[in-house]
Amino acid sequence: MARGTDKKILIVLHQEMSSPGRVGQLLQRNGFTLDIRRPPLGDPLPETLAEHEGAVIFGGPMSANDHDDFVRRETEWLSVPLKEEKPFLGICLGAQMLVNHLGGQVKSHDDGLVEIGWYPLKATEEGRRLTHWPEMVYQFHREGFSLPAGASLLATADHYPNQAFRYGRNAWGIQFHAELTRAMMQRWVVHGAHRFVLPGAQQGRDHLGGRLIWDTHLKQWLVGFLDLVFGCGAEERVTAGDEAEAQKPAGRRQVGRRGVA
Repeated sequence: MARGTDKKILIVLHQEMSSPGRVGQLLQRNGFTLDIRRPPLGDPLPETLAEHEGAVIFGGPMSANDHDDFVRRETEWLSVPLKEEKPFLGICLGAQMLVNHLGGQVKSHDDGLVEIGWYPLKATEEGRRLTHWPEMVYQFHREGFSLPAGASLLATADHYPNQAFRYGRNAWGIQFHAELTRAMMQRWVVHGAHRFVLPGAQQGRDHLGGRLIWDTHLKQWLVGFLDLVFGCGAEERVTAGDEAEAQKPAGRRQVGRRGVA
C-alpha cells in the first residue's frame, strides 16, 4: 500500500476521551494520517472512502444492539468499505457492528459470563497461516458475536468462541483489545471497576499484573496484524516511548452510560 502524509485512515471513536492508542501510533509511524470522527458527538462519516486507505471502528461502552441513531448509522455505513473493498478493522464494538451488518447476532453469554481481564486465545488453522497469535489477550466486554455467514474464523476462546474473523479480502473483526497503552489500561481499570463483580471478571490488580507478563507479545502481534490489514510494515516495533497516548481533543461532552471505552 502506498504511504505518505496524504494517506488517511478513518478512525471512529465513541467517547470524548477515547484514544486510538497503539493502533493510531503505529499507523502514524507508518505514514498515515488519522481522520478521527466521533459519531456520538455529531461527527459525520464519509459517504465514500475514496480519499482514505481504510477505516477502523473502535470499542465503546454501548452495545451494537442499542437503538441509538449513531449505532444504526455506523452499522449501515459499513456497506461503504465492504462495497469499495477498502481495508476495515472492527475492534470489540466495531467487530460487533460488522457482525450485525452481515446478518449475524450479538448477544451476551448464556451463563452471564463476561471477559474482563486477560484470557487465553487459540488461533485456528486458518489464523495460524496468516500470522502468529498471542496466547493471552486483554478483554473488556460482556457481549460476543456469532460468526457471520461467509466469514473465516481466525481465533477462538473457551467462553466466547468467536474472537477474530475475516470477511472477504479486506474486512476484519477482533473481540479483544491490543490497542491499549499503559495509561489507557489504568484508566479503564479505574472507570470500569464496577464491572469487576460480574461473573468471570478479573480484579483490577490482575489486569495490570497480567500486562507485565503478556503485553509484549500482544504488542508484537498488533504490529504484524496491522501489516496484514493496512500494509503497515511488519518491521516496525513499538518502543517504550510509544506508551504516551495520542493527542486528545478537548471541550466535548462525555458520551456513554455503561462503562469505559
